[in-house]
Amino acid sequence: MTWTASAPSTVAFVGLGSNLGDSAEVLRAASRALGIAPQTRLLRLSSLYRTPAWGVTEQPDFVNAVAMLETGLSAQQLLAAMFAIEREAGRARRADGSDRWGPRTLDLDLLLYGDSVIDEPGLHVPHPHLHERAFALVPLLEIAPDAVIPRRGPAREALQCIDAGAIRRLDAVDN
Repeated sequence: MTWTASAPSTVAFVGLGSNLGDSAEVLRAASRALGIAPQTRLLRLSSLYRTPAWGVTEQPDFVNAVAMLETGLSAQQLLAAMFAIEREAGRARRADGSDRWGPRTLDLDLLLYGDSVIDEPGLHVPHPHLHERAFALVPLLEIAPDAVIPRRGPAREALQCIDAGAIRRLDAVDN
């Protein structure tokens, strides 16, 4: 479907991550796919960042970024589009969630959907761990320095409370 500026829209932020294969290219392709999802356009993409694994730490480092989208999709529809992009990139999610923090070709997380707070099976917005994850906050703040996490406050304040020392921006040659 073609983007129409007159359609009601929401600004959403999607976290992108990969630690298998050519992660930088996987993230670039995923950002292009997000930008052509129905009723959606890519407004900004952060730099790419090399980050240590979070959760299960015995795995390769990740490459992470954040995309800012304008979308006419509901949060549920956007999430479905994100899962389709993950599958196209070769990601297969286990039904029991046992691969939640393991290595993956592509991981897309809906971080923010406007100022919405959504808590339903399979969809939690803002992302429940956003305020704890430097690998998401650093690229988010690069493209949206005034971002606010609903019910938590400014994203910048959340980042000040956690260690971001291991996050490394990839330069133009590396990304």
